[in-house]
Amino acid sequence: MKVVALVSGGKDSCYAMMRCIDHGHEIVALANLLPFDDSVDELDSYMYQTVGHQIVISYAECMGLPLFRRRIRGSSRHQHLSYAVTEGDEVEDMFILLNEVKQRIPSITAVSSGAIASDYQRLRVESVCSRLGLVSLAYLWKQDQTFLLEEMIRRGILAITIKVAAMGLNPAKHLGQELADLQSHLLQMKELYGINVCGEGGEYETLTLDCPLFRNARIMLDKFQVILHSADSIAPVGILHPLVFHLHHKKVDSSISSCSNSCSEKMSYICEVQGDSVPNYMVKCQSMDLASDMCTTKKVNLCISATRRDMFSIGCWIQNPSTTPEDLKEDLIAILKRIESKLSEHGFDWVNVLYIHLYISNMKEFALANEVYVRFITEKKCYLGVPSRSTIELPLLQVGLGNAYIEVLVAKDQSKRVLHVQSISCWAPSCIGPYSQATLHKEVLYLAGQLGLDPPTMMLCSGGPAAELEQALLNSEAVANCFNSSIASAILFVIYCSASLTSSQRTEVQHKMEFFIGQRVSGLQHKRRVSDPIFLYILATDLPKGALVEVKPVLHIPGNGYEIETGIAQPPRQEIANKWRFEYSEWHDSCCQIHTISGKICSAVVSVTNDVAAKVCSKSDEKLGNFWHHNTEKHVKEIAMFSVFLLDKILLENEFLWGDLTNLRFYYATNIPIATEVLADIFSGVFTEFAEVNKCIDISKEPIFNLVPVIGSGRSACTDNIISCELFALKQ
Repeated sequence: MKVVALVSGGKDSCYAMMRCIDHGHEIVALANLLPFDDSVDELDSYMYQTVGHQIVISYAECMGLPLFRRRIRGSSRHQHLSYAVTEGDEVEDMFILLNEVKQRIPSITAVSSGAIASDYQRLRVESVCSRLGLVSLAYLWKQDQTFLLEEMIRRGILAITIKVAAMGLNPAKHLGQELADLQSHLLQMKELYGINVCGEGGEYETLTLDCPLFRNARIMLDKFQVILHSADSIAPVGILHPLVFHLHHKKVDSSISSCSNSCSEKMSYICEVQGDSVPNYMVKCQSMDLASDMCTTKKVNLCISATRRDMFSIGCWIQNPSTTPEDLKEDLIAILKRIESKLSEHGFDWVNVLYIHLYISNMKEFALANEVYVRFITEKKCYLGVPSRSTIELPLLQVGLGNAYIEVLVAKDQSKRVLHVQSISCWAPSCIGPYSQATLHKEVLYLAGQLGLDPPTMMLCSGGPAAELEQALLNSEAVANCFNSSIASAILFVIYCSASLTSSQRTEVQHKMEFFIGQRVSGLQHKRRVSDPIFLYILATDLPKGALVEVKPVLHIPGNGYEIETGIAQPPRQEIANKWRFEYSEWHDSCCQIHTISGKICSAVVSVTNDVAAKVCSKSDEKLGNFWHHNTEKHVKEIAMFSVFLLDKILLENEFLWGDLTNLRFYYATNIPIATEVLADIFSGVFTEFAEVNKCIDISKEPIFNLVPVIGSGRSACTDNIISCELFALKQ
């Protein structure tokens, strides 16, 4: 991509440019924001480094690139972490600056910044990029600062300190020192006082005088003045004010890696960007009206996961749909409108949604699905952060469920914490679209579906499905680390495998999964007791970007202000086994994976294989083919009754109620010779019968479960289940 680099004069923005070039991008322009008054060294800004701005003007000649500059007119008016467009805010100066760059150089598609740890700065750069249709590149984001400092010095960045403001840093002694000479002292101060060695906490700021990108000249600082801002005895604050400098021109060495091979042909120039306001037409605001105007008469089916009102799941799909994939747009609009209406009935909106499962019939239409999706689910509506999401292709048309099927997890309270990093970095894959990497609610962290993408290139890693799985798990670990956690704390892993994988490849994926997670769980067990997570493998027809594997982890994050009411009496529950003539057998346990946490969380998967189904239906001597050719509906009802019997047993033994459910999902293999509508009626009938016996469950007019068609599913990569039941309950 062709990139405009935000430069402050500091080491971070220069090294960020070098990393852009490392990853195949081309720096074609520079952009800088400076104080309105030339005599001012430093502004009271949360966003911009301005000390040393007098020298940044020389970067154009040093690099042979155009430099666009704008004087900052705004201030820090919108100080919340997530930014909303605010007139008179200093962020709007960046918007006007980058908009001008884009107008002058239309080929630019990305913006480089030197953000390392500041969410405040990163989110504002991402906001501006989103409004301008540009990609944010932040290759230093979340990188180890000790490593970064070492690499900057090793790779030839010559920078001096121009501001110090931390314990252990003295203006008289340390201002003007080269970073290489100060490195050991900074590391020592980190050990003694915990400072950020790259100055991310404002401990110090730097001015780059030379680096490999300065192919034409380096900066020579001839004279400067030390200005003491605070004579505090513990952490004095001082800045270096440049007075005289000149450029020392270099003999161009063509072997030096720089912006591009054609750099020498480029003319450097300075462009000062004027203007006092943002043109209205430039502020992107996706309107729901576009979707509302598209009328549809399609009948939309709806499921609600549980009777509780504070947290529940909604599943939505089309009944009797058109069978052509071209109707995805129409189907998706109808579904999203129906969900939006249902949310409104409960007094909710998209801001209450924690997680979205997006199932589509054709992954080739993924871009179109996103286009419709963003008309409903916008950052403006989801002001606490857009929901996390996983997307897979399923055989929806094959079973008559339309071109799209959506499940949303909803919470009444708005206590969720969302991680949404749109910048491309070396940390984890970016979420440039309208979904986030993870959402934390109460003590549960819901991670977006992770592919085996190499974060800095956003390309699938090579090496086959096992390699993709390992990269997806590393990406998941990076996200978990942002919540001071690890995937070793997982409650559940859903592993989506592409139907293109052979049986041996799926087995390889399972072995890699068990080995990778086993290592991390054993490492964490030295610190605290950790239970093994649940594994559920789903065979999908296709995955985004043609991936072979996608991982969806659900983690436990202790604490997070989640308390449950105690002393609530369990309502009387009759033994359903007597009603349905089930008798407990030890082999039932082999069907169940259960993970409970502190009486707060209960997750379970019940697996019904062909062998289990044969036992349940007293047909143990029959094979699958013959088994389904006789009394199919009767057998399916028996399997459904057995599944509900086991789910009830799990809840009862772990002291959970059916009303604690947040979602209940039945994955069914599409090779079952029964229509989906009939299957749904059978499960609904079983739950109605169950509710008549056990008054602890309330069956409303809408089913409390979601039926999801899959090629296969199972607790192992063999995916040989007829039915897989996935339950998640959270104490109120």
